[in-house]
Order: sequence, then C-alpha cells, then structure tokens
Amino acid sequence: MTHQSPLKWDDLPFDPSPYMKDQARISPAYASSLGALYADDCMAILPYIRDGVVDTVFADPPFNLGKEYGNRSNDSLSEKAYLDWCHQWVSECFRVLKPGGSFFLYNLPKWNVLLGAFLSSLRMEFRHWIAVEISACLPIPGRLHPSHYSLLYYTKGKPNTFRRIRTPIHLCRHCGGEVKDYGGHRDAMNPKGVTLKDVWTDIPPVRHWKFKSKDRPANALSTKILDRVIEMSTLTGDLVLDPFGGSGTTFAVCERKNRHWLGIEIDFAEEIVDRLESGQIQSHKNEDFVER
Repeated sequence: MTHQSPLKWDDLPFDPSPYMKDQARISPAYASSLGALYADDCMAILPYIRDGVVDTVFADPPFNLGKEYGNRSNDSLSEKAYLDWCHQWVSECFRVLKPGGSFFLYNLPKWNVLLGAFLSSLRMEFRHWIAVEISACLPIPGRLHPSHYSLLYYTKGKPNTFRRIRTPIHLCRHCGGEVKDYGGHRDAMNPKGVTLKDVWTDIPPVRHWKFKSKDRPANALSTKILDRVIEMSTLTGDLVLDPFGGSGTTFAVCERKNRHWLGIEIDFAEEIVDRLESGQIQSHKNEDFVER
C-alpha cells in the first residue's frame, strides 16, 4: 500500500470543478474517469461541495457502538454529541442535493427514528423505511431479537428519478414451487418478477474476504444494497455522494454502473484506492430487473 498524496486538479481524469469550489484549497486523494475520493473528515469536505449538484446521497455513518475504526474516528460519543454531529453532516447533504434528489441513510433503527424526524424537519419528503434483514447479534434479554438495519429513503421534494425494480418470484429450493400464494392472480403477475418491497430479506452478509478489505476489519455492505439504491434513484451520468466511504462499495458500484461519484473517507482512503485499482470489490449475485 502506498500513501496517496493529493492530486493536482489539472491532472485529474475526472473534473470535479462543476461540483466542488475553492479548487486551490482542496484536492482529492484519488480520481477515476467517473469520480473522486477525498481523504478527510466529511465535515472538512462537505462545505466545499456546491449547492444543489448531487442526485443521490448514500450515507452509512458509524453507528456509535464503540467500535474501533481508524485513529481519526470516535465511535463512542454521548447520545447528544452523536446526534448533533449527525445533524451537521445531514444538513450539509441536504444542501448539496438537487431539488428532487434522493437521500438514503443506513443506520440502526434507534438512530434512524431520530434522524428521520430531523430529515422531516428539513421538509424532506419521506418515501420509505426499508428494513434490511441482517441478524448481526445474539438475542438480548428482555427484548426482541434485533434482526434488521434501517435504510431511510427521503427525497428533496418529488423525486426526479424513481425506477421500479422487480425481484424474482421466490421458489422453494427443495421442490421448485412458488413459496407465496398469489391468491388466484398468478396469471396477472409481471413475468419479470414482483415489485421490490420495503423489507429486503435477500441481502447476503458480507463475510467472505473476496467482498471485504483485510486492512479494514469493520463490517462492509453488500453490493446488492448499493445496486438497488443507485438503480432506483439515478440514471447514467448522475452524481452520487457517499460521505462515509468505508470499504469503497458505493464507488465500485458507481464505476460499474457508469455514475459519477464523490466520496469521502476519514481513515481508510488508501485501502479504498487499493481495492478500486485492483478490482478487489466483488459483486454479490443480483437477479433484480430494473424497468427503464
């Protein structure tokens, strides 16, 4: 792994100038022909993004669970401090979104209840609370077993882009028959599949090293989540912002789907660059059908 020095704007394969201001003061650590990655705190970079230029924001912030990320991250804040910090970066993301742009926020239900209320106070339009079924912990005494993460979906007014996604009809792996009874309406079903629900039970856990970075022990997201977010809310050439780059999944999916992207990562930018350049970020199997 080599240290990524800031790049000169004139040498970039991707031109961020339509989206970023004060070029002399800020430069990305990495750029492809489609996007640029900034190695810094998100609140040091977000103010440099111009107003109303982003089509979709996808944010997967730390969950404040006391996990160890890198030397520059603090995942053990008080509840007030964590929410105050979230309000700061959410407000910046709201500012940079286009009218009609989409905002996806992936977090624990505990936090997304409160952050959803904050998004509503900004007069963002609530679209969906998507439950992503992933059982990530042991049962907790005195409580139901937590088995999903929350993916909030808001838009800045009426969405500019919303594309219907269809998923394959669920078949029994033993007999091959359809698992769900469609009540006599099977002949009316679209042959491409059923409309995507707001409960996602088909997201594979990211356990195998071919989907994770060995240099970043924290959890990584399945490419299938980003496939859906990007296909649902953007078109070819649109701009996606991820202020918490993590293991680089968002940027890899944008590269495959020909979307422009801006990324920020405080601790693991070098690992993201290595993974993007080496093609290490493998795609999970995805049989979704996207209506054009």
